[in-house]
Amino acid sequence: MSEPGLVVLDITAPDETTLNTVTAGLQERWATSGLSTGQRTPGHPGIRARVYADTRRPGTSPSPDAGEPPR
Repeated sequence: MSEPGLVVLDITAPDETTLNTVTAGLQERWATSGLSTGQRTPGHPGIRARVYADTRRPGTSPSPDAGEPPR
């Protein structure tokens, strides 16, 4: 990654429901590439997806503890 705050997350989940729950939670906290289509690899358990996130920018519904710490 070329800038601080930009991350790539490779996620492996047991099923699509779990994958969607995790990526939706990330999207609420940070600006992300959004829900991605998972990929299954024959012979390997679970479903995988890659998400790009900018931890410097809030997502769609930041949690109360997101952002700057209280003063």
